[in-house]
Amino acid sequence: MQQKQPTAIAGGLRLLIIDRYLLRQFVQTFLICFCSLTGLYVVIDAFTNLEEFITYSRDHGSLVAVIGEYYGYRVLSFFDTTSHIMTLIAAMFTVTWIQRHNELTALEAAGIPKGRIIKPLIATALVIVLLKVANRELVIPSVREKLSHNAQDLGGSRGKDLVPRYDFRTGVLLRSSGQAFANELRIDKPDFQMPRGLNRYGPRLIAEYGYYKPPEGDRPGGYLLTGVSEPEGLDGEASLSLSDGQPVLLTPQDHDWLKPRECFVVSEVSFEYLAADSNWRQLSSTYELIQGLTNRSLDYGASERTAIHSRMVQPVLDITLLFLGLPMVLSRSNRNVFLAIGLCLVLVVAFMLVVMACRYLGSGYWLEPSLAAWLPLMIFVPCAVALSQPLRE
Repeated sequence: MQQKQPTAIAGGLRLLIIDRYLLRQFVQTFLICFCSLTGLYVVIDAFTNLEEFITYSRDHGSLVAVIGEYYGYRVLSFFDTTSHIMTLIAAMFTVTWIQRHNELTALEAAGIPKGRIIKPLIATALVIVLLKVANRELVIPSVREKLSHNAQDLGGSRGKDLVPRYDFRTGVLLRSSGQAFANELRIDKPDFQMPRGLNRYGPRLIAEYGYYKPPEGDRPGGYLLTGVSEPEGLDGEASLSLSDGQPVLLTPQDHDWLKPRECFVVSEVSFEYLAADSNWRQLSSTYELIQGLTNRSLDYGASERTAIHSRMVQPVLDITLLFLGLPMVLSRSNRNVFLAIGLCLVLVVAFMLVVMACRYLGSGYWLEPSLAAWLPLMIFVPCAVALSQPLRE
C-alpha cells in the first residue's frame, strides 16, 4: 500500500507535466495563428484606408493613436469571428505535432488513453468558448458605437440613409427625406406618416430636424422634432394619444418644455434600430435582441429570430467543430502537419457552409427560425459521435 501511493503520485506528476506541455503548445499555436491573421487584416485594411486615417488624425491626434484605437476595437470583433477556427487549428496542430515526434505513441505505450491525453486541449477550448461568449455579450455591446463607425466615418459624423420603419405600437411610419447622423442621434428632414386616428392635424409631420431622446424621468422616449413646417399651427393644438390613453404626439400646448415649432413623437423604436445598418444585430447582445421581442413598437421578422436562436446554439457549435476535427488527426497514421491544416480548412469550410445555409433558410422563411438555428447541431453532433471512436480508445 505504501509503494502504490508514491507510484500514484509520480504518475499524477507525469500527467501534470504532459498536460502543461500540451497546453503550452496549444496556447502558443493559438496565439501565433490569431496574431498572424489579425496583423495581416490590420496591415491590409490600414493601407487600404490610409488616406482616411491621415485626414482624421489632423484634427484628432496622431496617426498612430487613431489607427491603434480603431483597430483595437476591431480586434474584439475579429476574435468573435475567428476564435473557434483558431481553436480547431491549434488543437489539430498540437495533436499532429506530438504524433510527428512519436510522443503520442510513447504516451499510449505508457498506458495513457488518447481521451486523457487531449483532455487539457478540450478544457482550454472550453475556456476560449466562454471568453468568446463574454466578449460577445458584454464587451462588444459596450463599444458598439466605436465598432459601428467604419474608416470612412471615424467620428460618426457622416450621414447615413434612414431605413423607414413602422412603430407597430402607434402605427406611425418613421421616415426621412434626409439622412441620419449617429454622433448627434439626429435625423435631417424627418417626414413621419401619421396613421388613422392620429392624423387629426394632417397625415404628415415634417420638420427640419429630429433628435432621438431616451426615456428620462416622466418623459417617455421618442423623437423631438424641431422646426416643424407641417402641419401648420401645431403649437396651438392639443396633444394626441391612443385609445388606451398612451401619448403619441406631444405639443407645446400641453407641455411647457417644448418650444414653439417643436413637437415630440413618443416611440419605443430606438435611433440605433431606426438608423441601423447591416451589422446592428452583430453588435447587440442576446439580451438586447430578446428584449426587442417584447418591444411593442418593433416587429421582429424571421431574420432577427433566427439570429437569437443562433446565438444560443453557437457555443455548442464551436465545441462540436472541435470534436469533428480532433478525430481526423487522432485516427490517421499520417503525421504531416500541413495535411492536418488542410483537413482543418476543408472541415471549417464545409461546416460554415452548412451553418450559413441553415440560417439563410431560416431568415428567408423556408424554415422555422428555431429549426434553422438547431439544424446544424442535428447534422453535426451525430457525425461527431460517430467519429469519436479514437477519443475513446
